[in-house]
Amino acid sequence: MLNRLFIKNYALIENLDIQFDAGLNIITGETGAGKSIIMGALGLILGNRAEGRHFFRNDQKCVIEGHFEIAAYDLKSYFQEHDLDYESETIIRRELSVEGKSRSFINDSPVTLNVLRSLGEKLIDIHSQHATLQISTEQFQLLLLDSVAKNAHIHTDYNARLKDYKKSLQALHTLEETIQQSNLELDFNQFQYDELAQANLVADEQDDLEEELKKLENAEEIKRGLLAATSLLDGQEQPIVERLKEVTGHLQNVAHYLVDAKELSERLNSVWIEVKDIAAEVEHMGDEVQMDESRLSFLNERLSTFYNLQKKHKVESVSELIVLRDELEKKILAVSNQEGLLFELKETVNRNKQTLQLAAKTLTESRESVVERVEKHVEGVLSEVGMENAKLKIQLNTVSIDKFKTNGADHVAFLFSANKGQELQSIDKVASGGELSRVMLAMKSLVAETSSLPTIIFDEIDTGISGEVALKVGEIMERLSMNMQVLAISHLPQIASKGNAHFKVFKQDDGNRTTTSIVLLNREDRVVEIAQMLSGANPRESALQHARELISNQ
Repeated sequence: MLNRLFIKNYALIENLDIQFDAGLNIITGETGAGKSIIMGALGLILGNRAEGRHFFRNDQKCVIEGHFEIAAYDLKSYFQEHDLDYESETIIRRELSVEGKSRSFINDSPVTLNVLRSLGEKLIDIHSQHATLQISTEQFQLLLLDSVAKNAHIHTDYNARLKDYKKSLQALHTLEETIQQSNLELDFNQFQYDELAQANLVADEQDDLEEELKKLENAEEIKRGLLAATSLLDGQEQPIVERLKEVTGHLQNVAHYLVDAKELSERLNSVWIEVKDIAAEVEHMGDEVQMDESRLSFLNERLSTFYNLQKKHKVESVSELIVLRDELEKKILAVSNQEGLLFELKETVNRNKQTLQLAAKTLTESRESVVERVEKHVEGVLSEVGMENAKLKIQLNTVSIDKFKTNGADHVAFLFSANKGQELQSIDKVASGGELSRVMLAMKSLVAETSSLPTIIFDEIDTGISGEVALKVGEIMERLSMNMQVLAISHLPQIASKGNAHFKVFKQDDGNRTTTSIVLLNREDRVVEIAQMLSGANPRESALQHARELISNQ
């Protein structure tokens, strides 16, 4: 529950420090006194965005701080999940700098607005007169049934199953589109692959063939050159080999007399051996060189195949053609593999569908189990507040699986009739503003009985009611405060008289500034305040006595 609210430098508030009662807290004040300012400040620490500038003094930052007693509300796991220090009295603080920057803290740990908002939803439910419009929304109606049914775990399981189903269904659609596109490309890919496969590509073959082609195309010239070389080396009357042998002999003859000649003789002998070996190899090469027209034709045809394929596929080597061929093969094989994967994925979708439908059925049944309870409770509370003939009928219809949402597989309709003989219709079409306020109060009172929400705030939901009905509404709020903390902003004396604590919001002029303040009223001040609410600024004794009676009847 909210123990304390501290506000500094916000709008018309310079400094406020409010300590609330654990039960029913009444907040009153004239229109424009600043009750909405206090609610706005409270909204900031619950995660609302700061719109515009909110400074009482433009040279100081704005600070709003709320102290919440949370020991009884099983929130330790939430704090662990968000890596926050858990304190039984948790402090939430929001700071707005003059530069427009906003910072949020939970127990002095900085947090994002989303975290602030998510914790705020677990601490306070703010219900304003405009919130009655929520009654007609499917989200609120299902939330009401879920709260009463206490099926949070069922809802969590349903959402997990819905996520699995949608994920597998999306994967199936993606694969089907891929297969469809692959099938359109299959014939073309197969043609290209066959063409490349039939070429029997080998990575270094092109270089080898080009080298061989060069030899064959110049075979005659090569042979002529090799024959001439062979002739000079070892084929004429005085071949180079024989002449070198003769020179070596002469040097050997003088080596007995000239030491340097011996070394030259040995060197020349080595040259003779090498030249003789070269001559043999040149002769052998000349013998091997042959003109082969059929081989030449084959080489030209083979290389032409390589060149055409390279030009067609815009690559520059056989190695790149091989890479392309392998990629095409993978695409072709993938089509057949995808068919097997498609079958498996369809099986997964069917399994997830059945699991989802079962989870949806369980969620629907949990809601159906509390429909009658909700109807009777709302009708009972409405009877208390002057709507004895009011009827509520809740209809649940399961939609097709393609229309399943995160809130379930149910289409819900709250049908309402306020008077005898009136046809049941959608609640937003037949209920007046005052009737909607009372219906919402009845529903909120049921939620309060079935949830562990620490605090509920009613912000002027007494629109359209007065007299005995207002007294009954006050009694219902009083009953609610036995299970949870209630803050009620009201203009009705009947409701104001029910509070365990009564706060008055007022404006006052301080020099050139107007400020908003709030004060906790003692018993006599409450009597005066309620009497003024009954009869005006200067209440007579009869109004004061009536106020005392209202308070005494609490």
